[in-house]
Amino acid sequence: MTRTTRAATNGSHSLLGPRVYIGHVGKDLEQVSPGIWEVAAAGGMQVPARVFASETLLAAIRGDRSLEQACNVAHLPGIVRASLAMPDMHEGYGFPIGGVAAFDAADGIVSPGGVGYDINCGVRLIRTDLRADELGDRLRRLVLQIQRDIPAGVGSEGAIARLSDHDLDAVLRTGAAWAVRAGYGQPEDVAFTEAQGCLPGADPAALSHRARERGVPQLGTLGSGNHFAEVQVVDEVLDQSAAEAFGLAEGQLTVLLHSGSRGLGYQVCDDALAAMHRSKGRELIPLPDPQLVAVPLSSPEGARYLAAMRAAANFAWANRQVMMVLIERAMARVFGGSRSSLGFRLVYDVAHNIAKLEEHDVGGTRRTLLVHRKGATRAFPAGHADVPAAYRAVGQPVLIPGDMGRPSFVCVGTQLAMRETFGSAAHGAGRSMSRHAARRAGAGRDIFAELGQRGVVVAARSPKTLAEEMPEAYKDAAEVVEALRLSGIARPVARLRPIGVVKG
Repeated sequence: MTRTTRAATNGSHSLLGPRVYIGHVGKDLEQVSPGIWEVAAAGGMQVPARVFASETLLAAIRGDRSLEQACNVAHLPGIVRASLAMPDMHEGYGFPIGGVAAFDAADGIVSPGGVGYDINCGVRLIRTDLRADELGDRLRRLVLQIQRDIPAGVGSEGAIARLSDHDLDAVLRTGAAWAVRAGYGQPEDVAFTEAQGCLPGADPAALSHRARERGVPQLGTLGSGNHFAEVQVVDEVLDQSAAEAFGLAEGQLTVLLHSGSRGLGYQVCDDALAAMHRSKGRELIPLPDPQLVAVPLSSPEGARYLAAMRAAANFAWANRQVMMVLIERAMARVFGGSRSSLGFRLVYDVAHNIAKLEEHDVGGTRRTLLVHRKGATRAFPAGHADVPAAYRAVGQPVLIPGDMGRPSFVCVGTQLAMRETFGSAAHGAGRSMSRHAARRAGAGRDIFAELGQRGVVVAARSPKTLAEEMPEAYKDAAEVVEALRLSGIARPVARLRPIGVVKG
């Protein structure tokens, strides 16, 4: 796939074929309120591009093409309010990672670049009644047990025997509920999963044979790259009432699990991009970047992609549900007891890469929008009907993973987020260097030993992956959370310090 050339940052136009325009970036970024910055609509931009970031993070953002990409997204037909970018934004395929864009369901578009290759990559936070200060040598045993019990790495095959066509269809249609019915977890897990772990409208028939083939052996696998299972301790509670609602207290042992739809989701995206590039509907949409290929929601290609994307999202929720139970079993082997006696419970599962039909107020009118979140999470406020009943008085948990050596955070959605970002917030720390650059920076270093000196036990199948994912490769999640607080779109609840990490 063709990459665009870097646009000028002085407001000039760069042409990449007919009807192509690169948006204004750089000096045109102006602060509109604390933590919120904007590039005014110009040229072919239908709406402004709006960035939620601190001044410190802006310096990093200007180091790649992500701001340019946010301006490019603003050109797409049917976009509502603004092209949005979260404080962890960095360059991605088409859309920036950290990008949020909503399109009118009646006359808007759908773009695979606005979801990404790892469809419904996401995180789930698990709390326990175990105390971190009581672990002793059992921490290392737990990390190694999780590594043994959860298949990880490129091409890894799952703990579940290869799915039959019938079972794969059921996974694709029903998501996390299929895993619970198969004996992996409890019905309450579904209640604490975004969208109850299933997007309606999924159609297994929309997937190619190759996508199905890639998914069959991979249910219950962690994968590689930035995916992980991390053992953590609640280091500090920052909002007592919300922490109590989420079942979190200082000194408590938690686990954060990060994975997605694996090869199945990647193939769904690849197939859709190829189909849309061939589509006649695409010719009607001016593209500032070929990677932003999009088609009308009403087109056959748009409908097929949405049906397949929803199925891949459901696969990812089933995948994380299965792995959560594998972690539960690993804990039972190391500590004894049961789910109940361990106090093992899902706090929340939230998606990072997804497009969903949602109802939002726009200019005082209730409208149905297709909200693309790529490297961004839902952040609904207190009182919203889609927030689990147990959390409705405080709002939805927003999970912000850190890196292997620095803390992660639990935040909570706000009313301002609903007004400004369609109820969206950041999804993590965000990369500060490419994987290639991280490998160069890590050459000759013992990342295992460095993390051990920080008090973090690491189990990784690939030293290469460990170098690519070293802490310096990421922004500081604390800075991202401060930007969320400053702009008002999420409120910090608790800080979680890593003490054990399992990587592919």
